[in-house]
Amino acid sequence: MKPLNPPQRVLMGPGPSDVDPAVLRAMAAPTIGHLDPAFLDVMDQTKAMLRTLFGTSNDLTMPMSGTGSAGMETLMVNLIEPGDRVLVGVNGVFGTRMVELARRCRAEVVVAEKPWGQAFTVEDLAAAGGDRSFRALFLVHAETSTGVLQPLEGMRELCDRLGALLAIDCVTSLAGLPVELDRHGVDAAYSGTQKCLSAPPGLSPISLSDRAFAHVLGRSTPVQSWYLDLSLIHRYWDENTRAYHHTAPINTIYALHEACRLALDEGLEARWARHRRLGGALAAGLSDMGLNLPVAPDLRLPQLTVVEVPEGVDDKAVRGRLIRDYGLEIGGGLGAFAGKRWRIGLMGSACTERNVLFCLSALREVLA
Repeated sequence: MKPLNPPQRVLMGPGPSDVDPAVLRAMAAPTIGHLDPAFLDVMDQTKAMLRTLFGTSNDLTMPMSGTGSAGMETLMVNLIEPGDRVLVGVNGVFGTRMVELARRCRAEVVVAEKPWGQAFTVEDLAAAGGDRSFRALFLVHAETSTGVLQPLEGMRELCDRLGALLAIDCVTSLAGLPVELDRHGVDAAYSGTQKCLSAPPGLSPISLSDRAFAHVLGRSTPVQSWYLDLSLIHRYWDENTRAYHHTAPINTIYALHEACRLALDEGLEARWARHRRLGGALAAGLSDMGLNLPVAPDLRLPQLTVVEVPEGVDDKAVRGRLIRDYGLEIGGGLGAFAGKRWRIGLMGSACTERNVLFCLSALREVLA
């Protein structure tokens, strides 16, 4: 059998994004033990950098072993006990997944729905909640299936009225636009490494407020997942305990450490501005080609632009030719948008002027 030799691509889909060469080099560093003092230093530094990226002082901020979906499940199984009532905002695929997971946790799930491509207002969610109390409100901050940014202003006040924790999915938003957990009063959040951080898939950074973690520690029932039980795994990431839980994915954490370092070295304001500027340039170029961008400009994610597939155009044929002839990957639609939307990502290392021009040129030629 020949040695592995995957092709070089330009990844401009909804994730994974292009991995920075420095991150790949970090992954190739020597593997050491998961309790080696040198690795414990890497863990502590990674936690500190993640706090800055999340905009929080939460002590419980760390990466879970698994992709962003593992982060979603971590929040669900730790925050929800059987019989808890939760409110979930559904305006795309990942809100739907939240509902599925909450039901598997045997929660009483109240669903607030908006058409795909729209965001929730506080009034929408208040109407869905009515005069009931809830354990938590779950929202998708950056809905990867629709390219919609969910505003968080006013959500903390709503949750206070509902008696709820505020939990968000920021898989696509972290390191690409402001998350600012503490400013928005977010109690629990999860993300992924393969989007705007430009690290390989495999880790899901999470952060829990003291209020949320106190609930985890005070549960009346055990967390249904041993592997994702934060009352256990936090003791490994806590510098005062370091109790073994499972063998950490050491080299993948090296990659996350380097990705966080690069993001902070660039500066968060500069990084957010880069995504806004180039996302706007991509959107303008697509519009100039006569393509319809169905998300309103004020709700459009700068790092993920959703495009309506033109009438009579074969979605799969276009994407297939882009990857075959140009080595360029863009994403197709999910769920109700399958075959009807393209999702073009400008995330992290892939968010460059060169890639904007390359994508517009290739797409123009394929559609000609």
